[in-house]
Amino acid sequence: MPENSSQPSASSSDSVIPAARAVVEAQRAAVKEYPGKAPALVRALQALGDALREAGDIAGAEAAYREALEAGAKLELPADVIANVRTNLATLLDFNGRETESLPYYEEAISNHEALGGENLEVAAQLRNNLAMTYKCLGKFALAEQHYLRALETLENRRGRSSESVACVFNNLGSLYYAAGFPDQAKEMFEDGLKIRMEVLGAKHRDVAQSYCNLATACHELAENAAAQQHFETSLGILETQLPVEASSYEAIGQDYIAMLEIIGENGKATAFQKRLEKALAAV
Repeated sequence: MPENSSQPSASSSDSVIPAARAVVEAQRAAVKEYPGKAPALVRALQALGDALREAGDIAGAEAAYREALEAGAKLELPADVIANVRTNLATLLDFNGRETESLPYYEEAISNHEALGGENLEVAAQLRNNLAMTYKCLGKFALAEQHYLRALETLENRRGRSSESVACVFNNLGSLYYAAGFPDQAKEMFEDGLKIRMEVLGAKHRDVAQSYCNLATACHELAENAAAQQHFETSLGILETQLPVEASSYEAIGQDYIAMLEIIGENGKATAFQKRLEKALAAV
């Protein structure tokens, strides 16, 4: 679950952050006189960290989150408060190239959310999905599989099999098995994810196109090249109807298709599709 954050406006940075800092200072002063007010300080530090993160001040956000955890370490805080701070620190580290450092915070946040139960179980499942991605990047495939499967079990129990979040985990499992050298299992996961996305999103959705591309890649690895070509063509056909919005995806998948055609000796088809690709992109 990659984070997509927009660039904050100047007014946001100019007003929200100073206000958040003022609240933190007030709570720090209150805690010195009344230590029992520390939970309010933890919440204020989390809010400041969130504002700094949105403004792009990663170091400042990290410092705020860490101070919040330190302030809460000696207290019996509401479980959701500390879970949210750990979640924010884990994702901050993960999405800024410090994957290894994020691991213990992910593990602790997952434990906190699962202990809360209810809707927090879905939060824990999404965090397991993040954690699995991180373990995959670190080459720890067995741990990644373990967390993907736990996430899948939770999401299926909570939302049913026909949901986009379940399809996403199937897709991630397929990518994991493909990277680990198990194209048969990868193909099976991609097929399951595609079936759900077709049902939930419809046949012309961009995520369906991506699922067809993933399936094409697994089929090619298994030397099922006729099927791979068909899946690539279906993927590209969907994206062509969504130009110019999906131009970058269309170009990337198109280049993968051309590369596959050249590998299997279909040079004529590769040349023909190259012209089709260039024409479509030129029109954009």
